[in-house]
Amino acid sequence: MTRPTSTDVLVVGAGPAGSAAAAWCARAGLDTLLVDAQVFPRDKTCGDGLTPRAIGELMRLGLEDWLRAHTVNHGLRAHGFGQTLLLPWPTLPDNDLPSWGSAVARTELDDHLRTIAIKSGALALEGARAVGVRMDGARVAAVEFTSGDESFEIECSRLVVADGVRSPLGKLLGREWHRDTVYGVAGRAYVTSGMSDDPWISSHLELRGEDGEILSGYGWIFPLGTGEVNVGVGTLATSKRPAKIAVKPLMSFYAAQRRDEFQLTGPLRMPTSALLPMGGAVSGVAGDNWALIGDAAACVNPLNGEGIDYGLETGRFVAEIMAAGGTLGTAWPQVLREHYGESFSIARRLAGVATVPQVVAALGPAGMRSDWLMTLALRWMGNLVDDADRDRAARVWRWAGRRSIARDARPPFA
Repeated sequence: MTRPTSTDVLVVGAGPAGSAAAAWCARAGLDTLLVDAQVFPRDKTCGDGLTPRAIGELMRLGLEDWLRAHTVNHGLRAHGFGQTLLLPWPTLPDNDLPSWGSAVARTELDDHLRTIAIKSGALALEGARAVGVRMDGARVAAVEFTSGDESFEIECSRLVVADGVRSPLGKLLGREWHRDTVYGVAGRAYVTSGMSDDPWISSHLELRGEDGEILSGYGWIFPLGTGEVNVGVGTLATSKRPAKIAVKPLMSFYAAQRRDEFQLTGPLRMPTSALLPMGGAVSGVAGDNWALIGDAAACVNPLNGEGIDYGLETGRFVAEIMAAGGTLGTAWPQVLREHYGESFSIARRLAGVATVPQVVAALGPAGMRSDWLMTLALRWMGNLVDDADRDRAARVWRWAGRRSIARDARPPFA
């Protein structure tokens, strides 16, 4: 492909958010270029789980048959405090979300989504790292890239920044991560398992260290249907209560505890870890002709660390604004607050409470003794409250979100 020197929409970052944005922009008839620093296929630190919310977005892209050719799960198997509960994904009359989930390794998922963007009409460039911007007043006129020993720039009318949790391009544009609200520290690896086809994802809500102390976080085992599972741990922290754990050793300890129960064999493969800004805890998410989406905008659920669904959604939302000719600087923060402000506010407030291990130890056993409470928690933690839902659980969640955001010193995306 001859490298273009200009484009209407330039999308930097080809994870789920960036590829979804590129696909929807191209389908809307916009001249779109998708650029990533890595060469595909490439790995990404992630639990690989796809909740019904993520499945719904992938189905919009036409990927239902592709997903069903992978593993399909019915819901969550929750372990902790002497209890094990099977919690199916909810099926509600007013809710448009599907009632099944999946898990696909990010090496495969991201590569496939990038291909979908290309098939939708976007051009794609890999192995090119964004290192600078050229401004024309308040607007981004071009993005500067390096590829090997070569430097070049690509002019754009509009820029979508989808370069992940660290968002180096976002930082150049003024994005700031505020660590006074809760953030995540997580690690994952792959391991061979005799339960790779298990129809349930598993989470251990009673996460303990090697000395038996309870930690503010959880462990997971997500079957991939490939002979392997994704095994990982995540913990929550704030600037006042930083995570005082070594993630990779904790992950190894957690996996060793589960070897017999989940038929794990052999060593952990490809262990990685990452910090996760959560709950819209960033400012500077948009300018006159640019917007941050997905992980770059801290669109990660503070209660379960899920970000793929938000990445896919924000990719579609930003494409809809641009296709309609909207001004990103004013429209994009408003869209983020409208869709996620209240739920992120209450979720990060609850997650902040969970950074205190004593609270987890006190409330965990009572919660695990109640199927009803845990079913409610699954729905809230998984952000499975659709805009159309009118049941009591949805009304309570929205009420709590409104009360929470009214008390925030710094609301999400502010």
